[in-house]
Amino acid sequence: MWIGVDVTHENELAALLARPWFRDYTYAPEELQTAASFGAERAHEFLTGRFAGKEAVLKVIGTGVGAGVTPRQVAILRAHGGAPQVRLSGAAARHARDRGIAGISVSVTHKKGVVVAVAIGVPAASHAGMEASEPSR
Repeated sequence: MWIGVDVTHENELAALLARPWFRDYTYAPEELQTAASFGAERAHEFLTGRFAGKEAVLKVIGTGVGAGVTPRQVAILRAHGGAPQVRLSGAAARHARDRGIAGISVSVTHKKGVVVAVAIGVPAASHAGMEASEPSR
């Protein structure tokens, strides 16, 4: 199992969220569409939470932003009940597979302007006996 955590303050992204290039680089179209359905304050909160979730997921797959991975390749969508659901694409998906990660769960919470996200990578059956600190071979 792999764990990633990120803590972000909602004000950290205020200037960046106003820039179209940052939104396009960071968020999947579905995330931006969901944010657009909210008022400005809730959209800011939502996108900040998604950013923290992406950072936590990137720690789970062991790349951070780099190795050909961009935040947009980590989409945190809404499951039917509203819970966050991770969808990886491109290099992010390849790195997760190479590490033996079958799936990633994420939890995002907001309190008084602080956002905390925790992601857990679940090993594929063939990697279930591996220690989390050992890279997949």
